[in-house]
Amino acid sequence: MGRVIAHVTIRNVIDPTKELHCDALVDTGATMLTLPTRWRERLGTFPHCQKVNMQVATQERVETEVCGPAEIQIEGFRPVMGEICFLDMKGENGEPEPLVGYITLEQSGAAVDSLGHRLIRVPYDLK
Repeated sequence: MGRVIAHVTIRNVIDPTKELHCDALVDTGATMLTLPTRWRERLGTFPHCQKVNMQVATQERVETEVCGPAEIQIEGFRPVMGEICFLDMKGENGEPEPLVGYITLEQSGAAVDSLGHRLIRVPYDLK
């Protein structure tokens, strides 16, 4: 399967002047929007932050900080309120690679089209 990249806008709901635009890898194995820890200060102060121990793709357990609420908008989809996981991360080339997880996708009404290597709109399901 190819990589699906989405343009994402993240905004602090307490201080809407604090916003961030980035391209993020859509990772259906990740739970939530995950950003590099070093970007946290660009979004200002959040009313709720908590240290959380999480398991990453390498099966290693790491301490992260989960903060919110934040307005998260995947380009072309509706904005949602959610949490952000801040993690010390490095991509393949040494640069951090933000991730969009499945909770953010589901809230936004988006799903991965594996054949088209893109995000598609899906109806909300209350089952």
